[in-house]
Formats: sequence, structure tokens, C-alpha cells
Amino acid sequence: MTSSTTDVMRQSVVVFSKNYLPMSRINIKRAIALLVTGKAEPFNSETGGAGWLVRSPSVVLHVPAQIRLTMTGNERLWKVPPVNRREILRRDHHKCQYCGTTKHLTIDHVVPRSRGGTHAWDNVVAACERCNARKGSHTPEEIGMVLRSRPKAPLHPVVAFAEQFWKGYQE
Repeated sequence: MTSSTTDVMRQSVVVFSKNYLPMSRINIKRAIALLVTGKAEPFNSETGGAGWLVRSPSVVLHVPAQIRLTMTGNERLWKVPPVNRREILRRDHHKCQYCGTTKHLTIDHVVPRSRGGTHAWDNVVAACERCNARKGSHTPEEIGMVLRSRPKAPLHPVVAFAEQFWKGYQE
């Protein structure tokens, strides 16, 4: 393989659902398999001829930078994960939402349960032991602490990818 062929095989292709929702990035080999089997088609967008030519002994195939699935698969059902330590730490990127440290993390209720706060996605954050003890049974505003991000339920993975994808086109 020449270096240009190696470079082409390292490229990624954006996959859109049949309903034009960007779903993921896949490697060019997988994109070729989807195109050849008829499970995907080139995505018509203003990028026009963007893509790569892939040659085999008998075929020259144009692989576009974006493809659209032609079949409607039964997309796996996704439900909001339960509110538990593992999922909260994952959502908060294993960082204290008050000071940013990654050490000695616990779970904190923004509005304490003793004051009517619920154990729900929009009221629970990751916090280090020090910040959690400092906050105690007060709200962050009462103590003068600021949350780094507003707590919310995790997004469907496809929706999260779509948000990141379209963000690149808005800048």
C-alpha cells in the first residue's frame, strides 16, 4: 500500500439515518460494505463530490464523505439510565461539579433531600467529599458555591452525536 492509500483507509464517513439524522462516524471500510450491499447510498448535500476514490482490481468506487442508510432498521430502544452513582459520574465526566477535582468523589443533592429535594437527574451531581461536606444541608446559593454545569438527564447517544455534528457546521 502506498501512503496515499493508507491515508484514504484511515478516513471516516458520517452516517445519516433514513430520516436524515446524523448517527455516527464509521471507517471507510464499513462505508464501502454498506454502499456495495445497497444498505446505504451517497448523501446528497452541498459538499457535492467530496469523498475518496477507492480502487480494487475490478472496480473503482467513489466513497462519499457522508452516506445515508437506505433501510429502516429497528433502532434499539434507548431509555434514560437510572439515577445511580456510576451514571452520575459518567455524565459529570468524573469531576466535582463545584471545584473540578477528580479525587474522592461522592454524590450530592443540589437541593438537599432534607429540604424536599428529589433523587432525580436534575438535582444530583458529582461532588468531592470536601465540597459535599462544606455544602452540607444547604443549597449552593446559600453557601456561595457555583455549579460548573446545570444537572440534566443524559441524552440519547444519537442525539448527542447529532448535536456535536451540527455544532461543527454552525461555526
